[in-house]
Amino acid sequence: MRNATKVMASTMGVVVGLAGLEHGIGETLQGNRAPDGIMFPSWPESAFFDILAGEPAMSILPNYLFAGILTILFSLIFIVWATSFVQRKNGSLVLILLSILLLLVGGGFGPPLLGIIIGVAGTQIHAPSSGWRAHLSAGFRRFLKRLWPWVFGACILAWLLLFPGLPILGYFFGVNDPNLILIVISLAFGSLLLTIFAGFGVDSDATPSVCEEGVQGTMERMKA
Repeated sequence: MRNATKVMASTMGVVVGLAGLEHGIGETLQGNRAPDGIMFPSWPESAFFDILAGEPAMSILPNYLFAGILTILFSLIFIVWATSFVQRKNGSLVLILLSILLLLVGGGFGPPLLGIIIGVAGTQIHAPSSGWRAHLSAGFRRFLKRLWPWVFGACILAWLLLFPGLPILGYFFGVNDPNLILIVISLAFGSLLLTIFAGFGVDSDATPSVCEEGVQGTMERMKA
């Protein structure tokens, strides 16, 4: 099993769930009424979320309260699944499905996109590592192994800066620079992709599992 990939998927899955919860709470507080359209801000009158444009979301449900409740429910399920079941067969596909459901009920746009990315990456948790070992030199794999903890830490910090960092800067310090928002979003997703790539390198440098060794041995015998 690819441990670095699993750790990344589980940790960032919690980030997705917490971000979804935040959207759901904002929608629930808007009460039992219909939104003006399919797209709306989760926190329309909150000065704290003003820097994030009120946390935009969409929902196919014509009711703030129902949308918020389902968003909270799917967010909690996402957290539980990401931390406990992502390593199971098709576990990452469930994350992708939950991400799509979050998008449709009111979980915003960033959390579902992040969920889909980690779900796709998570499909490699049990994938054979022989391909990466064949294409990456031993020295480069050792470099990725040293790099991974740093980029993973930077990834977590970038997402924490996105939320709650930006709202705190905007609400308490009056910082509302669109360029800063774009930079932070770019850092968050960029560091995530780098973490995923480095994690694949780390996992490919790990000791092959019994299954992988058996497959490789069978292939060698067939070539002989």
